[in-house]
Amino acid sequence: MIGYDEDKRGSQQNYPIHTEKVIADRKIFFMDLKENDRGQFVKITEDVRGRRDTIMVPAEILDEFITALQQVREAAEE
Repeated sequence: MIGYDEDKRGSQQNYPIHTEKVIADRKIFFMDLKENDRGQFVKITEDVRGRRDTIMVPAEILDEFITALQQVREAAEE
């Protein structure tokens, strides 16, 4: 089994610079600020009963990403 901070090749990735965790019903969301040779990024992982899906968001587009999420939230509230 592959660990949280280990990729499929078995090499250890950098530990998060900062991490947040959100629990909602049966889901857990991890938001980790990380950095590699290309810059900083946010790794967003959804864990549902051991099944994980992940996306990477480059730090330089976080403002646009957050704005889009806010617009989705506003549409859901209408």
